[in-house]
Amino acid sequence: MSLLRHLSEITGRAFADLGLDASHGLVLPSQRPELSQFQCNGAMAAAKQAGKPPREIAEAVAEKLSSHPEIAMAEVAGPGFINISVTDEALAEWGNETASDPRLGHERAEEPLTVVVDYAGPNVAKAMHVGHLRATIIGDALARTFTFAGHKVIRDPHFGDWGFQMGLLIAAIREEQPDLPYFQPGAEVFPEESPVTLDDLQRIYPAAAERARHDEEFAEEARQATVKLQQGHPGYRALWRHMKTVSEESQRADFGALGVEFDLWYGESDVHDLIEPMVERLKEAGVVEESDGASIIRIEEEGDKREWPPLILESRTGGFLYSTTDLATIDFRVRELGADLMLYVVDRRQGDHFTQVFRAARKGGIAPPEVVMEHTWFGTMNGPDGKPFRTREGGVVRLGDVIQMVVDAARKRIEEANLAEEYPPEERERIAQLVGVAALKFGDLINNRTSDYVFDLERFSSFEGKTGPYLQYAAVRVKSILRKAEERSIEPGPLVPPTTDAERNLIIHLLQFPEVVERTMELRAPNHIAEYAFETAGAFNRFYDTCHILSEEDEARRAGWLSLARWALSTLELSLHLLGIEVPDRM
Repeated sequence: MSLLRHLSEITGRAFADLGLDASHGLVLPSQRPELSQFQCNGAMAAAKQAGKPPREIAEAVAEKLSSHPEIAMAEVAGPGFINISVTDEALAEWGNETASDPRLGHERAEEPLTVVVDYAGPNVAKAMHVGHLRATIIGDALARTFTFAGHKVIRDPHFGDWGFQMGLLIAAIREEQPDLPYFQPGAEVFPEESPVTLDDLQRIYPAAAERARHDEEFAEEARQATVKLQQGHPGYRALWRHMKTVSEESQRADFGALGVEFDLWYGESDVHDLIEPMVERLKEAGVVEESDGASIIRIEEEGDKREWPPLILESRTGGFLYSTTDLATIDFRVRELGADLMLYVVDRRQGDHFTQVFRAARKGGIAPPEVVMEHTWFGTMNGPDGKPFRTREGGVVRLGDVIQMVVDAARKRIEEANLAEEYPPEERERIAQLVGVAALKFGDLINNRTSDYVFDLERFSSFEGKTGPYLQYAAVRVKSILRKAEERSIEPGPLVPPTTDAERNLIIHLLQFPEVVERTMELRAPNHIAEYAFETAGAFNRFYDTCHILSEEDEARRAGWLSLARWALSTLELSLHLLGIEVPDRM
């Protein structure tokens, strides 16, 4: 149990003793730390229930709290706010208990959920670009946090490998190289090596997609190629497997560089065999209609303030759209994976699509009411001009190029700061990789996921300010203190009651870690952990500026301070781990 939860229970009992709802006893960190450490605002709401002035209720609750041995002060301010502070002895006791807990006071979920986090979403028709960055980083942070909390998390990138984009590539390659065996009637044996490279896909796909917008004949060829691929055309399937392999090799490399892993490696194609049985079930349920030769599901609901187009299950040409494969994927996740919660970490532009799919899944009985489906959307990463980040020529930036860009910037910063000068080249390069990825991830995650932000390489890679490299350096600094203590045979010991504000504030801050984790999950917002990590570094620095651990003569206090430093490091490292950021041992 966390200290805040414990204080809420104590305060809740005080409200209950007055015949009021215990939920009014919620205790939060004080918004006026110069007045108290914590506060409770429940008397304001309880006054309506009791029919009494809020200050009268607050004074009665404060009186009960004042008799509790852990409470140093409980006073009423304003119309009925209750200011609360705990004793230094209680802070030390809670600190010792939490610091020795590998989970730092956070309790595992009592009723674990099966959570499917759908993120990254790369298109097999091309290499990943910068647009996949936020989905990957945010999705990974949420997956890590839900895993830490004790839930069963299934990570799935859900590749786009089965729709119109593949038909566009097949039609374009057939036009460029018509003599390839994949296009010959009756051919059944095909080359083991791919006839196209990743660079070829990068060149062919954008041109084919643009051409299809104004060339209806070519667009129809691509649609027919899509249908034939989905229906099992041997040559198209063989060519598709080549393109999928070439693309996935690049994607695995990018994910590896970011330290991102998945439990599944599934795409739209993996649910192809589930589509026809699912469509039959939907027809039996009476939710499918025929319209202009296509099969559709109408998704309007009472109270809608706008018109919603129907979800198209099957096109007039017999092809399945990605809305169909998304429905089948939900079907698979519910029936086979036992999903309780599905988080789709996809940018906000797909909002209408997910509304259609989720409504159709509910209407057709694919997703029962108790299963939560959520579009966890995010804003865009923009360039200095405020527009989506692009190359100087206006093209899409490959994700691998962005990763290399931040690693190069990190290497330069490390050299300028004369860090790691005496380390072996391999270790220096490893540090540059870790610092670069930290700059990229923290630069994104410190922002609320629903906000747009500007990619500022100069600022993100700095060792000063609210950046990933600064936090890594702060953690390395604590590691250095602990190493020096070990070299001098100074052993950590129990925390002693604090005597300075910097010491108290650090303990109080560290004790709030469990609530930060819960808030991050509740809001699907990793920026809360990112902000907390930054505040942790600042709180420790203020403590260390005041409390000189290694030069302290009082052995008990020195040992306690050393434990406090170790606790701060554990909290900072765990917070960064939840963001997907690794801390080097030294810099």
